[in-house]
Amino acid sequence: MVKKLSKIAAKKAASPAGLLDSQLASSVKDSAQQIWLAGMGAFAKAQAEGGKVFDALVKEGVSLQRKTQAVAEEKLGDVTGKMSSMASEVTTKAGASWDKLENIFEERTAKALGKLGVPTAKDVAELTRRVEELSAAVAKLSKSPKAAPAKTAAAKAPAKKAATKAPAKKAVAKRAPAKKAAPAAATTA
Repeated sequence: MVKKLSKIAAKKAASPAGLLDSQLASSVKDSAQQIWLAGMGAFAKAQAEGGKVFDALVKEGVSLQRKTQAVAEEKLGDVTGKMSSMASEVTTKAGASWDKLENIFEERTAKALGKLGVPTAKDVAELTRRVEELSAAVAKLSKSPKAAPAKTAAAKAPAKKAATKAPAKKAVAKRAPAKKAAPAAATTA
């Protein structure tokens, strides 16, 4: 097309103006008709093969969608795994912190109770063991031929009272020397 126009332009320069104008118009008309026919052919071909192309595009779209869903599910699984591990780490750290806090609280409470002279569970267990030993010793003595049966019952009651009162006296005795030590130091000074 460009070649035809350049040939016509070259002829126009060489020949009379009227003849060239009619050739130029004829050439433009032929070119326009060819362009029109090419467009009509493309349209007809698109109509004929349009369904096939559309179906092919749909298949490619479905394939692409499946691939993106698979990648998204994989990424979601990875993120879920990471979040689960982070949550378990946070739970572990929080549990350790609570354990430390609980231990500190227990230690401080035990220290405060010790300062107040409140016996601990260990102290009570020791006293219970001592009472049982004393009870066994009293029972053994009461079974001996020297002791009378009436005296054993009377001996058991004071022995139990003495055993239960003894720890209380010890706790008081622990506090009392601290109070007595201060005045004694003051009197010597």
